[in-house]
Amino acid sequence: MKILVTAKRVVDANVNVRVLSDNSGVDINNVKMAVNPFDEIAIEEAVRIREAGNAEEVVVASIGPTQCKEQIRTALALGADRGIFVETDADIQPLAVAKLLKALVDKENPDLIILGKQAIDGDNIQTGQMLAALAGLPQATFASEILLADGEATVTREIDGGMETITVKTPAVITADLRLNEPRYASLPNIMKAKKKSIDTYTPEELGVDVTPRLTTLKVEPPSDRQAGVIVADVEELVDKLKNEAKVI
Repeated sequence: MKILVTAKRVVDANVNVRVLSDNSGVDINNVKMAVNPFDEIAIEEAVRIREAGNAEEVVVASIGPTQCKEQIRTALALGADRGIFVETDADIQPLAVAKLLKALVDKENPDLIILGKQAIDGDNIQTGQMLAALAGLPQATFASEILLADGEATVTREIDGGMETITVKTPAVITADLRLNEPRYASLPNIMKAKKKSIDTYTPEELGVDVTPRLTTLKVEPPSDRQAGVIVADVEELVDKLKNEAKVI
């Protein structure tokens, strides 16, 4: 079995981002970048599946500018076997990502595709679903547990009403939720080994995919400042404030 995973380059989750002065986007100059946390979970799950003897190869893909190779190397240090880099400086939106991944699926023929359920920069939660539709594959989103047996994946997924367990035939697209696992840290020996692992490079043109953006960002604004909280003496004062000041009851 071959597993394809993704490693999107995003601003590190611990960084407080700032909006550019012209409100055109977020300032990423001299900002620490990292692998999207949900993609890290997907990579960890793929490596665990291989370590359990249920897969032979884990291939990690990333799309974006040259710097994305850093995130591929991180994924290789975490246990992935080989990297694929689609190099482009264009503003890559979810549909374009799904089309590029579909082209890689056609080229690699993986038995399982595991993606993070969302990226923490755009929060669109679209790519996995779009990829499944374009590739004509079954999908299991928001996975908190994955069990593989007899050409099927049994996935426990988080839904609004609680938990749901479904079974899909492989090949399939699965998106990883927060509770699927806890990613490991890359050891120094594995970081050194990652430098020798191969990364195949393509461009969107070589894959036959048009990545022209379909959406235009008009303006980016930071959230408005919150007012300071107030400590109340008792329940009566709380109820009074909720009635007369907040007017919520």
